[in-house]
Amino acid sequence: MSSDPLMRIRSAEFQAMADRVLRVTELTSRLNVLPFEDEAGRAALLEQILGGPLPPKVTIYPPFYTDHGLRLDLAPRVFINQNCTFLDYAGIRLGERVMVGPKVTFITSGHPVDPGERRLYLTGGPIDVAENVWIGAGATILPGVTIGRDAVIAAGAVVADDVPPASLVTGAKATVRRRW
Repeated sequence: MSSDPLMRIRSAEFQAMADRVLRVTELTSRLNVLPFEDEAGRAALLEQILGGPLPPKVTIYPPFYTDHGLRLDLAPRVFINQNCTFLDYAGIRLGERVMVGPKVTFITSGHPVDPGERRLYLTGGPIDVAENVWIGAGATILPGVTIGRDAVIAAGAVVADDVPPASLVTGAKATVRRRW
């Protein structure tokens, strides 16, 4: 996102993002119905979605979803399994040899908690995943998270805080933090 942590929904920046989302939704829809053996067709569509060719030895199994695409930075030898979602407007970087299990979701934007501001702004922060990280099936990585080298994110984990290098994180327990 911009340097400002809030993006006004009724703004030129938001409209440009919304236009890109529509374009990428059309491209990913086409990508996800191609025959699997059509490697050239997949490569061409991914190049349009990501704004350039895939780095060496990157594997992406469809279906694959992203809302922006141009802010998804993949290093060589990244593996992305089926049915993953990358909401990348604020930026997502996957380091070399990152493995992403099926149904993993990366989310870089959200809305303010305050009900009065919820429909006025988007909030967000980039996600940075270091080298050799393994993210298990169905995990959710939230805005602003950094995951350290060699870490493992357990299947189904919801990651809202930074993860130290060479550590295992688990859990998806929801907790009431406050009421209004």
